[in-house]
Amino acid sequence: MSGPGSIGPLPPPGFEQFLLPASPAVPVLPALALVLAIAYLAGVLRLRRHGHPWPWLRTACFLLACLLMAVVTGAGIDAYGQLMFSILMFQQLALTMVIAPLLVLGSPGTLLLRATPHRGLGSTVLRVALCALRSRAARLALHPVLVIPLMLLSFFGLYVGGIADALLPTSIGHVVLEVAFLVVGIVITAPLVSSDPLPRRTTYPSRMFDIFLEMQVHAAFGLVMLFSPTPFVAYFTTSTPDSWGVDPLRDQGVAGILAWTFGELPLLLMLIVTLARWRLQDTSRAARDVRRADEDTEAYNAYLRQLQQRERGSAELRAESDD
Repeated sequence: MSGPGSIGPLPPPGFEQFLLPASPAVPVLPALALVLAIAYLAGVLRLRRHGHPWPWLRTACFLLACLLMAVVTGAGIDAYGQLMFSILMFQQLALTMVIAPLLVLGSPGTLLLRATPHRGLGSTVLRVALCALRSRAARLALHPVLVIPLMLLSFFGLYVGGIADALLPTSIGHVVLEVAFLVVGIVITAPLVSSDPLPRRTTYPSRMFDIFLEMQVHAAFGLVMLFSPTPFVAYFTTSTPDSWGVDPLRDQGVAGILAWTFGELPLLLMLIVTLARWRLQDTSRAARDVRRADEDTEAYNAYLRQLQQRERGSAELRAESDD
């Protein structure tokens, strides 16, 4: 049996088959990964040519995200993701909870603002980027209230609501899902871990609350998929070749386990990063307050010394006049 967009019959799934090079019918995300990696490296090299450093950790995060994006959507695993629920769930979690946060941690917005020339075409690019960043649509997209509806839509709405059944039979529909996974991941994680100049800043208590709710959504969806007595996505009951011996209901349970475990780990890491940044912010603020208090105390002491000197000077003048 041939999967949508695959060439020739697919052998039974295996780790070596997942990583084999493949040619997707619509290679949107692999091509995007290559373009993003080249553009990012060009920006880093331009900064360094002008003597401006750029953190190597940000570069590593962004390039790793591009590599994973190319593999997850361009290798053999992509064809299997069109035939098995568990593989599609792995792709969704990888794009949403791993690749998207790594892209955000690379701070591409900051790099764009620093590395783009301020004349010619670069000036136009900067104006467009700043207008998009300050737009009402950007503020709305990054509003923390949207996090939970997006999570519910990308899990329960997609699979329980029947959206997946409408999109998965075609290669273009599968690519639309992958792009949607990546976009949702960026929108969800940008307010939580981004260091770029966003149009809206989310407070640390709000970030922790969002992460906690996201963990509950993952757990609830995983449990529903794991213990459901019937398949939720009708497409996957007929897409898998019989010769593979894959039980659709058991495969759905595997997808639920992935949503619960693989989906929770990145959120736990985000929670740790959020707590660390919150503590660092409080420590910096406390140190700044201490310095300001010391400066105020020193200024007040200097004022008192001036008063004492004036009083001594006045006393000496009165003593001289009495003499």
